Order: sequence, then C-alpha cells, then structure tokens
Amino acid sequence: MISSRRKFLVSVIAASFCSRLAVGGQAFAGGTEVPFSVDNDRVAIQGYDTVAYFTDKKPIKGKPEYEFEWLGTKWRFATAEHRDLFASKPDAYAPRFGGFCAMGMTTGGMYPPDPEAWAVVDGKLYLNSDKATRTVWQKDTTGNTQKAEEQWKVLSQ
Repeated sequence: MISSRRKFLVSVIAASFCSRLAVGGQAFAGGTEVPFSVDNDRVAIQGYDTVAYFTDKKPIKGKPEYEFEWLGTKWRFATAEHRDLFASKPDAYAPRFGGFCAMGMTTGGMYPPDPEAWAVVDGKLYLNSDKATRTVWQKDTTGNTQKAEEQWKVLSQ
C-alpha cells in the first residue's frame, strides 16, 4: 500500500516533470535506433563529458574540439583521452535511458536531464531532471531502475 504522503510526493514530482517539458529544446537524435536527449544541435547531455562521471567522479563540461558522433548524436568530452575511451566502448559510458531523467522514465516520461543530478550505480550512469528528483529516485534505486527499464524497452523501439 502506498501511503498518502508518498502519493502526494509522487504527484508533486510528476508536476515538476511536466513543467520541465517546456524547457530546454529537448529532442530525439534523428535517425538513431535509440532516442537520446539532445539539444537543438544534437549534442547529448548538454555537452557534458559522460566519461568524466566514471573517471573523475563528477560532471565536467565537454569541449567542441573533443567531439565524437555516435548513433547520430554528438558527444563532447573534456579531453581527447575521454573521447577515445567513449569511442572504444560507447555503451559502457552512455547514460541509461538515452540520458533522459531516470525517475521520469519509471512512468514512461522522457524528460530532459540536469547533468549535475547524476549517479553511477552498478557501473551505469543515470541522470535525473534535478537533484530533488535524484534523491527520490535513490530511495528505491533497484525498484525504480526496474520500472524504468521496462518503460525504456517500449519507448526506445
């Protein structure tokens, strides 16, 4: 049974997600098998270096000179070494759910991420729409990840 407080929290979070839909010019990377959260220039995760979350344990903005295109999406990196690591194993470094909000994905929502609201769990990068949402997602990482994976199977086809 879900408590009234928990139902209220979920409603507040859902409203927060919906308000974010109108922000940021998010789109799918065209011509890919997997939809990614990209900006108008097809740059993933607002230009942040996805490898840095694993190697530096923090978000770092990538540079255009260290860009790599994968599945119709531009990925930026802080260093040539990070770019080359990604190029050798992009599936290992790309954020889950195309970089869309992990908590939002539990209900099938494809909401833009905040690259500062992140977590690496079991060797996988998850992004959320903001730090408060990440906190809620982390209260049941296993359950929320399972729900999101089920939704992602449908949405990414």
